[in-house]
Amino acid sequence: MFEFIKRLIPHRQEGSKIGSSSMRNDLDTDQTVMKSFSKSHYRAASCQSSGRERSHNEDTLFIFSVLLDGINSPIFFGLYLVADGMGGHQSGEVASSLAVQGFSQYLIEHIYKNYIYNHQTIPDEILRHYLENAVEEAQTLIKRRVPGGGTTLTGVITLNNLFFCVHIGDSRLYLIDKDGKLSLQTKDHTLVKRLVDLGEITEEEASLHPERNVLYRALGQMNPLHADISQFSLQKGERFLICSDGLWGVVADQQVEAMVNHSHNLNDLACDLVRKANEEGGPDNISVVLVERLG
Repeated sequence: MFEFIKRLIPHRQEGSKIGSSSMRNDLDTDQTVMKSFSKSHYRAASCQSSGRERSHNEDTLFIFSVLLDGINSPIFFGLYLVADGMGGHQSGEVASSLAVQGFSQYLIEHIYKNYIYNHQTIPDEILRHYLENAVEEAQTLIKRRVPGGGTTLTGVITLNNLFFCVHIGDSRLYLIDKDGKLSLQTKDHTLVKRLVDLGEITEEEASLHPERNVLYRALGQMNPLHADISQFSLQKGERFLICSDGLWGVVADQQVEAMVNHSHNLNDLACDLVRKANEEGGPDNISVVLVERLG
């Protein structure tokens, strides 16, 4: 549901695939002894719909969760992504799929294998470096394979109790506390959000603005590309939600909070959120990823 207008600074399928990558992945093994962590378990759920007004789906979501638990301290790795494609039937769905492919494969090759199988710790600064490189990998893949296509990308990587978010575009990450209260963690890279930040329009005016879906930052649409990378915490019993604007654009935060407080099953909640977006008109593709910390 968004447009890209080149006169502005740049501006978004079901399933998940793997792309290619080539960057340094050798950490100094003399300094990579695995620390002890408290036992942490997570569960994830997802749901997706093309919506009521779209004939095809340009969103891609990706869920990859691995727990290694045995005689040593348990190790958890999670990667959760939502990409909302733009550029027409072919370009949009291909761009979002390529973004997930390139980004996820890079991180699986450079972090997952060392972290899970070699028990290597990864310092925050190196993790940020890998996340930036993964964005560049996705960017390169899109520009090479589908020139003119573009996509948002919002995702979370989890290493036991460590959480990092990578964000480009206007898909969103919310934290949900134990009381079901939502807290937005990302900033929309849209023209109207910039106008709101400048005090030129209100949030209410932004929700009705004719160019509310125009992005000034998106994968595939600018070089060099800067992604927002942030760190956050998640306590036992808390959740996070990653979604495309097909959800947050039509279902108010207060409605989401009410649904969270009336649902105790994560899979049911994910599908209920998508169903609610369709009940509100379903003007765009809808993608939802929910993750809950159990321990």
